[in-house]
Amino acid sequence: MTDVTTHDPERFFLERFGLSEALLEQIVGSAIARRADYADLYFEFRTVQSLSLEEGIVKSASQHIAQGVGVRVVAGDKTGYAYSDDVTVDSLRLATRTAQAIAQERGETQAVAVRPTAPAHDLYPLRHAPIEAPLADKVDLLNRIDIAARQHDTRIKNVMASIGVEQKLVLIVSSTGTVVGDVQPLVRLNVTCIAEERGNRQQGTYGGGGRVEYGFVLDDDRYRRFTRTAAEQALRNLQAVDAPAGSMTVVLGPGWPGVLLHEAIGHGLEGDFNRKKTSAFSDLLGQQVASPLCTVVDDGTIAHRRGSLNVDDEGTPTGRTVLIEKGILRGYLQDRLNARLMGMPLTGNGRRESFAHIPMPRMTNTFMLAGESTPEEIVRSVDRGLYAAYFGGGQVDITSGKFVFSASEAYLIEDGKITRPVKGATLIGNGPDVLKRISMVGNDLQLDEGIGTCGKDGQSVPVGVGLPTIRIDGVTVGGTQAA
Repeated sequence: MTDVTTHDPERFFLERFGLSEALLEQIVGSAIARRADYADLYFEFRTVQSLSLEEGIVKSASQHIAQGVGVRVVAGDKTGYAYSDDVTVDSLRLATRTAQAIAQERGETQAVAVRPTAPAHDLYPLRHAPIEAPLADKVDLLNRIDIAARQHDTRIKNVMASIGVEQKLVLIVSSTGTVVGDVQPLVRLNVTCIAEERGNRQQGTYGGGGRVEYGFVLDDDRYRRFTRTAAEQALRNLQAVDAPAGSMTVVLGPGWPGVLLHEAIGHGLEGDFNRKKTSAFSDLLGQQVASPLCTVVDDGTIAHRRGSLNVDDEGTPTGRTVLIEKGILRGYLQDRLNARLMGMPLTGNGRRESFAHIPMPRMTNTFMLAGESTPEEIVRSVDRGLYAAYFGGGQVDITSGKFVFSASEAYLIEDGKITRPVKGATLIGNGPDVLKRISMVGNDLQLDEGIGTCGKDGQSVPVGVGLPTIRIDGVTVGGTQAA
């Protein structure tokens, strides 16, 4: 069996598919023969293992391997893309000819000298690949989670837990002459608890992970903390009152509530939306778009984080990009195509779901920097409002910035204190408008535990979010109880 834990992706792909550097040079050179601006090859070998438990039984356990290559040719603002899961010399040449179809003028194969390039970072060095952990150990962990949740409280009637482990090798060969590879591990554990009392059923969900070894979920009894948090959230929701409705002050807790920042603001700062002028932030560089208390960054270089990468899916080193600085819009997230067309620098945010997908500008780990207020000061400043500790699903319109988010864990703030849990709360607003309504920013920045997955144009990629405690004035809250 091929060792997929190799730390030499170039050698791995060349040997596995019977390729050579000379052949790669020839393929890439022919890809730009029709007066194209840029071309690249993206090789991928991915092993995915997933297990899930429900109703006290591990109901599914699977492992699959996917491999393939994508060929991209870019000419002006047009992109040709073809892919194959049959990686042979013939399929590479066929994919190249298909991708070339977007270019108008026929030319001759250009000389491209490829040179191996080491990734700029080493953000997730591991002693053991997470995929190597025995399957029996993962089954045992799911059973322990089920027992722990039910022992926590007799009102916990069902437990759903899942483990996802991935090991991905990639190799990017570009017409700029670079050849860069990466080995990308990923672990995620999710726990959902269903509580029931007198016919009232509520749920709580928690989890975490990252580009870490499998032992991460066991260290410091982390899986027990995830389980306990999910159970307690479900139990609190049993006692929750109907959420108020109307315009009020909302306090967002630290960590995962940063998903609102990601969805309502982050997508609007991606280069493609701004190049096409379909974002609410288009043509606003250098202008005040948020409260002076707000500094928002996207950072793909934080060690072991779920959204971090040594290089993006175009081979560009990831970086730390300041998007908003003290309320001023400073930059956008870029891939190669949009950076070139907008005349802006690369930011290392070209991402794709797999070899079967075209890259586009995407977030990595997006968060707001800490401020000077303490969380206690922020809560004490609110006479009546809502404290949102955890979010479920949400929707956003990139063009207008309008969003709707459901709070899966929220509380009333009464006379400067967090009091009763509420259910059915939704936050309704406009991303750019909400940024300007932030009146206090806490000193307690936290990143999420490592569960984020971002969807865009049918593609999903792992991401991270983060936030300190913040106060937002005049947010519309949807609920069932009149304010």
